[in-house]
Amino acid sequence: MIYIVLAVLGLALGSFVNAVVYRVHEQAKSKKTGQELSILKGRSMCPHCRHALAVRDLVPLFSWLSLRGKCRYCHKPISRQYPLVEAATALLFVLSYFWWPVPVQGSQTVLFGLWLALLTGFMALIVYDLRWLLLPDRLLYPLTLVALVFAGVAAATAVHPGREVLNTVLAVAVGGGVFYVLFQVSAGKWIGGGDVKLGWLLGLIAATPARSLLMIFSAALLGSLASLPLLLARKLQRNSTIPFGPFLIVGAIVVQLFGHTILLWYRRTFLPPVL
Repeated sequence: MIYIVLAVLGLALGSFVNAVVYRVHEQAKSKKTGQELSILKGRSMCPHCRHALAVRDLVPLFSWLSLRGKCRYCHKPISRQYPLVEAATALLFVLSYFWWPVPVQGSQTVLFGLWLALLTGFMALIVYDLRWLLLPDRLLYPLTLVALVFAGVAAATAVHPGREVLNTVLAVAVGGGVFYVLFQVSAGKWIGGGDVKLGWLLGLIAATPARSLLMIFSAALLGSLASLPLLLARKLQRNSTIPFGPFLIVGAIVVQLFGHTILLWYRRTFLPPVL
């Protein structure tokens, strides 16, 4: 039953992600033209004909499938982004519960609820960065507040709260510090300012410096695995700009769900036992 609830919630919040991404981008454009556009208020509309959508047009995933990927009013194609984001968010919600490293009960219920909120924001950042190579502050700042609450609850419920706080501070220093140095040394050519802010944010969730390093390593590995085939196929040039934010977020998700297991395996395999 819990998996069905999470899947439905994920579909609904995935639809919310699509709406927020569209409105944040449109608001950025409206500021340049001197027009105002609310992010949270107003009816959803077709991005082509701007016709307000009815309730039957807003059922996550199923509306897109029933309309065969076209607007009911202007019949123009609706981007596959919409059903993919909705389905991916639902899948992440379900898999997060299935792979959550400890039983979801007591304080872990609160942490898991905050994690779902973070996943929703992460999906918005991934879509925005993939489409426009930007991690907007309008998304990063609210997510940072959620991450602070997540870290605060984790510290307050830890066996050694003081040690947890110290580890989190070090994790933030590693998670954002590496990218801050790269940003300063390259004057913003190697990595963007949004990636630095995202590094601080994800450091709050990583909770230890080792997990922050694992997050960065995972992101770099995933980025290389995704880029190499495109370089070999000449679909990507050596000087091409690729968004790093999505890889960093995926790395953070891997660390949250499997970080303890991976680090334990690494210590047992490569580090000598302490006498």
